[in-house]
Parts: sequence; C-alpha cells; structure tokens
Amino acid sequence: MPRALISVFDKSGVADLASRLHAAGIEILSTGGTAQVIRQTGVPVIDVSEITGFPEMLDGRVKTLHPFVHAGLLARRDLPEHMQTLKDFDIATIDILVSNLYPFESVVARDSVSDEDAIENIDIGGPAMIRSAAKNHAGVVVVVDPGDYGQIASQIETGGLDTISIAERRRLASIAFGHVSRYDSLVAGYLRADVEFPEELTIGGKKLHETRYGENPHQRAAIYALTAARSSGGVASWMLETGGELSYNNYLDASAALSTAMAFETPAVVIVKHTLPCGVGTNADLAEAFQMALSGDPVSAFGGVLSCNRAVTAAMVEAIGKLRLDVMIAPGYEPGVIERLRKRRNLRIIRVGQAVSGHAYEIRSVPGGFLIQDEDRLPVDAASWSVVTGRGPTDDELRALEFAWRVVPFVKSNAIVLANADRLVGMGAGQPNRVESVRIAAKVAGDNAQGSALASDAFFPFADGIEAAAAAGVTAIVQPGGSVRDDECIAAANANGITMLFTGRRHFRH
Repeated sequence: MPRALISVFDKSGVADLASRLHAAGIEILSTGGTAQVIRQTGVPVIDVSEITGFPEMLDGRVKTLHPFVHAGLLARRDLPEHMQTLKDFDIATIDILVSNLYPFESVVARDSVSDEDAIENIDIGGPAMIRSAAKNHAGVVVVVDPGDYGQIASQIETGGLDTISIAERRRLASIAFGHVSRYDSLVAGYLRADVEFPEELTIGGKKLHETRYGENPHQRAAIYALTAARSSGGVASWMLETGGELSYNNYLDASAALSTAMAFETPAVVIVKHTLPCGVGTNADLAEAFQMALSGDPVSAFGGVLSCNRAVTAAMVEAIGKLRLDVMIAPGYEPGVIERLRKRRNLRIIRVGQAVSGHAYEIRSVPGGFLIQDEDRLPVDAASWSVVTGRGPTDDELRALEFAWRVVPFVKSNAIVLANADRLVGMGAGQPNRVESVRIAAKVAGDNAQGSALASDAFFPFADGIEAAAAAGVTAIVQPGGSVRDDECIAAANANGITMLFTGRRHFRH
C-alpha cells in the first residue's frame, strides 16, 4: 500500500488532503499536532514513532530524523540493491511527503523576539525530509505548498499515484528546493547579524504576483517580497485599496515616491514621474504641500505617482482636483477619502503597512551576477557642512539648501535640484554632463529659479556649472566638493555673490 508522510506546521487544508488520500487507498503517517488534526476527521494515522521505534524527543527536535524515514524517502525504486536493503531492514517506502516548515520568518519579524525563540524556530527535520523527497522525486511526490493539495489529490483520485508524471514531480521538487532555499536564506540572514557582505550570499524572495508585463509589453515581470534579517514589511505590506493591479513601472515609481516622501520629518507631498521627483512640497497643511509640489513641474505631474508621509486628507483630495494620477501611496487615508478617490478613473490607491526596518540593501543585476550595496540613507546634517565662500548662507537660504539636499539623493545622476525652503522648483537629471543638468533645472524652474538654492549630488568639475546657476538666479549652492578645480568653482561663486557649502559626501544615483 502506498504511504504518505504528512508533517506540517501550517495545517490549513491538511485534514481534507489526508481524508482524500486515505479514501484513495493511501496509508497516512504523521507526527505530533498534524496527526491529531487528521485523527479528528476519523482518518486512521500511524505515528512516525511507531515506525522508527523511538518517541519524539528533545522537545520535538528529534522525531523524523531516522533511517526508517529517510531510507523510505531516498531509496531509488529502480535500483534492486536499494529495494533489497529496505527489505533487509523491514523498511517501507514513503511515496508522498507533505511538509512545511516552522514559522521562522514571522517569528523573527516580531519586535520583541528573543534569540532563544528565533533559534527554536529553525526547522531541522522538515528541511531534511523535504530535501530527501525532492532529490528522489522520481519515486516520491513532495508537496510543500497548500495550493497544490487539491490538484495532487484530484490526480490520485482519478488515476492513482502513478499518473503523476515525472514532469509534475520535477515541478513539485523545484518548488520544494526553492522553499527550503529561501528558508535557509532567512536563517543565514538572521545569524549573520551585522556581517554586511558575506562570502556566500543567497537572496530569498516570495512572489507576490506577476505583473501584466515589465517596463515594456514584450518583457515579462513579477514582484517578489524580500525579507532581510530582523526586518519586516516593505512591499509585502502594501495594500491596494482600489484600482487595477500594479504594473512593473507602477512599483518602481511608487517606491521612488514613497522613499522621497519618507526622507522628510515634516509633512511632505511628492510627485514622481519615471522614478524622478518632479514635485516636492512640505507644509503642515497637506493640501498646501500638494500645491507646492505641483508648482515644481505641473506639466510633468500629469499621469504621475503621488506619495505623502502622512495620512491623505479630504482637503488634499480637493486640492488635487482633476489632475490625473496613476498611483497614490501613503501610510493612511482619512475617513471617507478612499471612497472619494475610488470615483477617479484608473487611479491605484495603496496603503503602506509596516515600513522595512533593520539593515536594508539595494540589489541590481549585472550580466551573470548582481551588485549589492547599503541604501543611501545618510541624515541631513547641515551643522557639519563647510562654508567655502566669502558669504555664508542666510537662514532662509540654509533651509532651502537643506530641503534641496534631502531631495537630491533620489534624482538620477548627474543630479541638480533647485529649491526654496519648502518646495522643489526645478530639477535636472540623468545628463552625461553636470552643466546640462543645471540648464535643464533652470529651464524647468523658470522665474522660480530667482533666489533659489541648488543642490548637486557630486562636485562640479568645472566652474561652468556655477556660472550657469548664477545666470539662472541661484543664490546658494550645496555640493560635496572634492574637485581638483574646487578653487575655480569657489572663485566663480564669490564673483557672482553666491554662498556655497561643501558637505564632503556625494549622492550618486545611477
């Protein structure tokens, strides 16, 4: 008689599966709480301890780690010597393994988790069985996803165990190895603690869903949630309140908008287009903050993504008026706001759950590999900046410089931001030379460039960028400094009455 070993932490659907397998003539082995759940349905269960001759021990740490279990999973049915060994030791084959693992991920996501609790939720027996069954998938059907229970049960009910094809067994085995691999990645990440760049690094992702397509219709794409050590939340916590599913580009733009908004402690509204912040405004009144953000580039705002770092207010929705937006993303919405927003055509509304905490990485692919780095999240510390010109900044200029310096890390290099104390007025990005970015930012700002502050993500290699800023009406500049021509740039600033400060830190964003 075929045998199924069922040992799961997540017991959803397992009673129904066991009942259907039993009705199809399959003997059920099980352990602990899983066996108890199955017995409550009236299905007869053989405890694994009856097979191994050993009770569960060490608080359940040892129950399936036994040759009678693993030999039954690993024996190749096509090798006579393997089958003879089983016969010699009176070991029966195990033909189906249904297993999932201790909830390590959810346990370590708790704010108050102790190291002892985390360690106790590292599963050993489960991964060992899953790997054994998946390795021998030609002879064993391994199921780790409750979403596969119904399909497997139906196939067995229809034609028996032998009707499950090798292709299907291989598919299930790939899911099983992926399941264990991600689990091991989470454990390794937790144990690494502050080791930032280990010699061997695996990245565990959980697919949320496939998008309609990638950046372009001919590209395929999907969104995965990445859970790093001692962190939770992020994109997995986003709740789509209304609107169609998010596209690949929606995810990129919404992430850029949210990251920019969260860089401000004060209430802020950000409008993003093609991952670039084309509008940023701050004000205690979010409706006013929106108007400030919109004034930065009202043309580019059409069809953009809007984010704020506070709950969206009814007054802000009123201020938005008929402006078309693709996505709105915020940590909350005042009562009645979502109902009003639902009336807007093609607007996707996202409520942000728990933000990612702990160590965060940026990961980018290159042919045959990937690059990984810390996120660029340095605090704005104007007190550490150096005034390098004859004139220091006024209070208003310093506030404008601080505002611009908060925004510039989110702009593609070469990045130039023009701002006053509470709004972005112009932005130039992605140009192969810095002076062209200055000219673009000045053109976007128009008359608003007069008296504005400029932030540059990296040093000015020549004085021409300073001179272009002066011609636009810029009165204050903040930049990292460090060019061999710093003296020329300082002289150009002095000649034009511009105050300039060096931060000693750059913010490239390629």
